[in-house]
Amino acid sequence: MTTTLRPTEPLQHTAEGHRARRFAVCVNSRPVGTLHLATHPVFGPSVAQILDLRIEEPDRGRGRGTVAALAAEEVARAWNCRRLELAVPAGETALLRLAGALGYAERNRNLAKPLPDRPPALPAGSAGRGMTEAEYGPWLAKEKTRYERGIAARGATAQDARARSERDHAALLPDGTGTPDVLLGVLEHEGQPVGTLWVAQRADGAFVYDVEVAAEHRGRGHGRSLMLWAEADAIAAGAARIGLNVFADNTAALRLYASLGYEPTRYHLYKQLL
Repeated sequence: MTTTLRPTEPLQHTAEGHRARRFAVCVNSRPVGTLHLATHPVFGPSVAQILDLRIEEPDRGRGRGTVAALAAEEVARAWNCRRLELAVPAGETALLRLAGALGYAERNRNLAKPLPDRPPALPAGSAGRGMTEAEYGPWLAKEKTRYERGIAARGATAQDARARSERDHAALLPDGTGTPDVLLGVLEHEGQPVGTLWVAQRADGAFVYDVEVAAEHRGRGHGRSLMLWAEADAIAAGAARIGLNVFADNTAALRLYASLGYEPTRYHLYKQLL
């Protein structure tokens, strides 16, 4: 039996070079699933995404998904894409195994945890305070630069990465340190600044956008203190859940979050197309 992709809509094509198309996954012309492939709206036409891949229950476990994913790679190559990405919910173990077998690597993952009723206490000698305006400018410049580099590493041009960073930070922090429902804080230990925190209250709970311990103060438990402060702030704001994003190669952070009870909710994977 032959598994193929059959387009179910015309190719969507923009003037900027972005493409998208939906397909039926077919076995000898019999539809057994669906595939949605598109280039990335942020990282440009050179990066494609598998937005959806589903095989109907009776046809699972027969290699249909593998063939469909490989066919998606060929379509992406025909679109001149150099990279293919997909996001997999943590509960989709079969899809995660398939992605691993096909050579996809994890780039980052989303983590979350339910919050307790009572806020945790910070260790003795540690206390949080709001970021001053004098501290905010250098912090924001550093944050924007780091964000730009992350976007550029995924295929965006330097100009597009800079524009995206400016746009996203303006949307997330329109009033700087006075942005509603946002904590921009500095953790002090025995009166000395040791780290910074950016956490926001959203409709689905609190989200930690950034937590950083100054290089000279790492390895002393301040990262845990920053996360406890983020959780305490979220509880005080009435949140029942807190989430964050972490890169797969940040093993120290992964260990910290696991020890605090955070669990994966979604994995973000990629594969270079040669």
